[in-house]
Amino acid sequence: MNKRAVYSVLLFLRALVRQYQANQGILNAAALTYTTLFAVVPLMTVSYAMLATIPSFQGVGEQIQGWVFENFVPATGAVVQEYLQGFTAQARKLTAIGILFLVITSIMMMKNIEAALNRIWRVSEPRSGVSSFLLYWAVLSLGPVLIGLGLVLSSYISSLALFDSASELVGRARLLALFPPLLSALAFTLLYAAVPNCPVPLRNAFIGGVTASLLFEIAKRGFALFVTQFPSYELIYGAFAAVPMFLVWIFICWTIALIGAELSRALTVYHAERRARQLPHLYTLLGLLRRLWSAQQQGAAVAGGELLQEVDGLTQQRWDQYQALLIDAGLVQRTEQGQYLLCRDLSQFTLAQLQALSPWPLPNGLSQPREGWQHEVSERLTRLEQVRNEQLDQPLSVLFRLTAGEENRAAKPQAAATAAKVEG
Repeated sequence: MNKRAVYSVLLFLRALVRQYQANQGILNAAALTYTTLFAVVPLMTVSYAMLATIPSFQGVGEQIQGWVFENFVPATGAVVQEYLQGFTAQARKLTAIGILFLVITSIMMMKNIEAALNRIWRVSEPRSGVSSFLLYWAVLSLGPVLIGLGLVLSSYISSLALFDSASELVGRARLLALFPPLLSALAFTLLYAAVPNCPVPLRNAFIGGVTASLLFEIAKRGFALFVTQFPSYELIYGAFAAVPMFLVWIFICWTIALIGAELSRALTVYHAERRARQLPHLYTLLGLLRRLWSAQQQGAAVAGGELLQEVDGLTQQRWDQYQALLIDAGLVQRTEQGQYLLCRDLSQFTLAQLQALSPWPLPNGLSQPREGWQHEVSERLTRLEQVRNEQLDQPLSVLFRLTAGEENRAAKPQAAATAAKVEG
């Protein structure tokens, strides 16, 4: 790898870290940890109920739970598992209303996860009630089933009589050891691709999922080493030590999950930003509205990816700002399919109104405008700049003398009136 490639990687990592900090990743991970603390028992109960509906998976809920805690919760998993098993056993005795409450709690957790990923992807509108319910129900239904299938496949490989020699047994052990990382990579990929309310490239979601899975395996071994080699926390918490350590581990997991989501988004937007032409905001906004106006004439909507490719000067960072600005102003609307359309007649919307809407200063004319409308706007701004410079071409000393003279003339009648009152 040459120096230029290393420099590009370092720039990308710096942009990734800044993006994570700007999205308040630590705060989001802490909020999701707090939510998970309340939703973990309802999720387990709902998962058991989903497995019980499939005859082949009846009675494997405890096996799946033990496998999950053994492979995904290091060191303190056994103690926490005993607590959760007791809580889950009590939850199974609930009435229909209690079960409904557990399902609602599980769905609320999924909604918080979607909100966190939408913030990363700068999506201001969550899914509607029906589509979000179907997505959450699919996740809650298919998740335990996929884990059950993985467990059945692992058991099948373990029971094969083809492995007789010691080398074959070692190979089988290595093959079985690959299942937890593969399942976690698949889970992260599905999380990044399906949950955000916007189109996510599957390739970038997969890269983020694999990266999060690798970080998860490294964190799992590092956390287990810390728990076993530095047990000083037990002197403080005693028998209760497993619970705070479990919360720390959940926080680490959510931090890794959000880093993977940030990576999938950074892979989507970073290179487009480097290729984009730098233009003043007003020109980029006009180019964006020009593309949406053209689609409006055809009765069509435009995907965000198309806008990023076709609008001159539009980067993902600018698009994040523009879509919030235009949606709040009632100019643009986002469809259920994640596309964008112009929802206002531009014959009733002027350049002055657009500039008043924009928080950025009025730019000057372009030196080399590309589009016909760019040339027209550039000429108008150039003439406006000339008039503005003529009106502002006033020395400050002259300005202050003029205003000082007016103030003195206004102050004389006031002083005479005050003196008259004193004499009277």
